[in-house]
Amino acid sequence: MKQELLRKLPKVDKLLNDEELFDLGSELDYYTFVETIKKSVEIFREVILKNEIIDFSKEDVINKIIEIGSISKLNSLRKVINGTGTIIHTNLGRSKFSERVIKNMLEVGFNYTNLEYDLENGRRGSRYAHLEELICKVTGAEAAIVVNNNAAAVILALNELAKGKETIVSRGELVEIGGSFRIPDIMKLSGSKLVEVGTTNRTYTQDYIGAINEETGLLLKVHTSNYKITGFVSNISPQELAKIGSEKGIITMEDIGSGVLIDFSKYGVTKEPTVQESIAAGVDIVTFSGDKLLGGPQGGIIAGKKEIIERLKKNQYMRAFRMDKISIAALEVTFKYYLDEREAIKNIPTLKMILENPQIVKERAEKLYSYLEKIGVKGTVIPTEAKIGGGSMPEETVLSYGVAFEGNANYLEEKFRKNILPIIGRIYEDRFVIDMKTLSNEEIEVVAQHIKRLYV
Repeated sequence: MKQELLRKLPKVDKLLNDEELFDLGSELDYYTFVETIKKSVEIFREVILKNEIIDFSKEDVINKIIEIGSISKLNSLRKVINGTGTIIHTNLGRSKFSERVIKNMLEVGFNYTNLEYDLENGRRGSRYAHLEELICKVTGAEAAIVVNNNAAAVILALNELAKGKETIVSRGELVEIGGSFRIPDIMKLSGSKLVEVGTTNRTYTQDYIGAINEETGLLLKVHTSNYKITGFVSNISPQELAKIGSEKGIITMEDIGSGVLIDFSKYGVTKEPTVQESIAAGVDIVTFSGDKLLGGPQGGIIAGKKEIIERLKKNQYMRAFRMDKISIAALEVTFKYYLDEREAIKNIPTLKMILENPQIVKERAEKLYSYLEKIGVKGTVIPTEAKIGGGSMPEETVLSYGVAFEGNANYLEEKFRKNILPIIGRIYEDRFVIDMKTLSNEEIEVVAQHIKRLYV
């Protein structure tokens, strides 16, 4: 029986020319098409040798080739449905973009641009000129530059301002960001020597002053944007840091991390320090991310005193850390929204999700539930707590709603995750849940159709 089934397997060269596979063959490159057929035939060979099937048809093999080929057509980096309820999800690409941002990215990507060309004077220009004035208008800074992420911004500043010198930091601010990148390691890479002051939970003005000597190059404050120390705590404010720097003639810098440009407390969400507040406090330069609470693309923004920014522009690291044209296109539109806070809240998806009325989220959950009822999939609309996430507001949650599915939670999580359109949910109170905080109205029907496919 086993040998008969093995002989029955269609030959690869025959399958390559099979009419039923013509469409698939035209969509895949030749190498991938051949490998897809070989892989499919090998799958059948293995189950035959293991006595796991007693018969099959040519159509079964064709269907397996089409199934594997459909996956092969997909790019490695592709769309997923974020049903986790985590708004700024580091593993799922952090901030989503608005249509206006995407339109500008497409315009820039499809065409030649004036990336480094001065249209007014007909000569070479600077890529940073497209953003500097705009960032200054929003933040109140004298000057600004952008690099490809905030870690690069910190390295650049430390290298230029404190290479071969000491940088004073509170022991309670020696943070580790995602991927095991630590402030002490970044400082070492930049060529500056770390000087820790204070304790894990309490650091005072006098701690900084007592550590200053002729080797001091920089006073650095790091906002702990991905964790909180509570209880018996004390740390100095940006104003106090700026005052010490001014009195001692030492440059001051704050790494604010997540790039908050609005006061969330006005909207009932826990307040995070804003970039504007740090600039107004007198800190010489402030560094922050573009793709967290700012809601834009990956990037590191450095804003502050003009004379210092001019020094940074001439640093050799700038070539290695520079931002590409697509990210500049996205960041320009994002910052333009912030010229009017109302426009930012309405149009930047990250801000819109954080401040969204929970009742609207509940309506989306009920809409998905109604689709599931029609196809006989059992679920329940439940209240949840969505996370802001992404190294932005530690432990901060907002009220949300989700659809909880009946059945083994771990099995369902894997089944949905491995769908051709991956649906990434979460296990909440021992049930598999799709949290509707991070689903748009446009995605609901698409998700319902894929769920129907999974259950049929």
